[in-house]
Amino acid sequence: MTKTRCITLGKFEKNAINEDAVIARKNMIAVSDGAGGGGLFADRWSKYLLPNLPDRPITSAEQLDEWIGIIWEAYYNKTEESAKRLGGMALDKFYDEGSFATLATIWKLPDNSCPWITYGDSVVFHYDYATKVLTHSFSSLVDFNNPPYLVNCKDELILSGFRSGEFRLTKDSFAFVASDALAHYVMMMYEVPRQNEYDTELDIAISANTKNSNLLRKCLELPTFRFEKEVIDKLRKAVYDKSYYKKWLNNLYHKGLIALDDYSLAVMYK
Repeated sequence: MTKTRCITLGKFEKNAINEDAVIARKNMIAVSDGAGGGGLFADRWSKYLLPNLPDRPITSAEQLDEWIGIIWEAYYNKTEESAKRLGGMALDKFYDEGSFATLATIWKLPDNSCPWITYGDSVVFHYDYATKVLTHSFSSLVDFNNPPYLVNCKDELILSGFRSGEFRLTKDSFAFVASDALAHYVMMMYEVPRQNEYDTELDIAISANTKNSNLLRKCLELPTFRFEKEVIDKLRKAVYDKSYYKKWLNNLYHKGLIALDDYSLAVMYK
């Protein structure tokens, strides 16, 4: 039997709006990170996208664009009314820019194959307890510094921003999707103990001299740690215990190991 679960936590700031959304159905999990740096109502858009996801997998950029073309109008019309009530520059901003969000989704089919898609910097992961190998949908740590592709409520997709793939869910699998700050932490914690394999990627990420570079420097100062115990096992526990999730992430933030952001996670395993 496949188990799915999800959890989301807003920024560690007073009165901060959590712009992320998460969903866990019987055979599908997804995260959408509403991008508040542009447009309006990012939190509404992310929370609108996920319940409207189809139960059958989206398999191409064109299909994703077609699905958005089907669902966008109801959201736009309702949100336009809110923008009109705000008026002035807010209304102009909504007309000019719309609403933005990322998307990362895994479906599980009856044969245990799991097609996935992403658009933006929310990330799909698959960890194999037998081989101890983590695979993911993203490119490299340094690319978290780049502006992500974003699904817009009024504009067509940039098709080149679409990524897709497939893995098989086994008894040794732990699959999950995560928003960008949590995804960066997971990838960083996996790669640092494997510096011989990821030395070039880590060097490039450090030399970028960004906030993410500072997180990586802190990680490199850590004593020896076991990725499975420190990350995977804690992710598994966190989706069942919000107080544990909050305490764990707050601790990571104060240690300088994770960026200040909304933190969203959805998991799938047998």
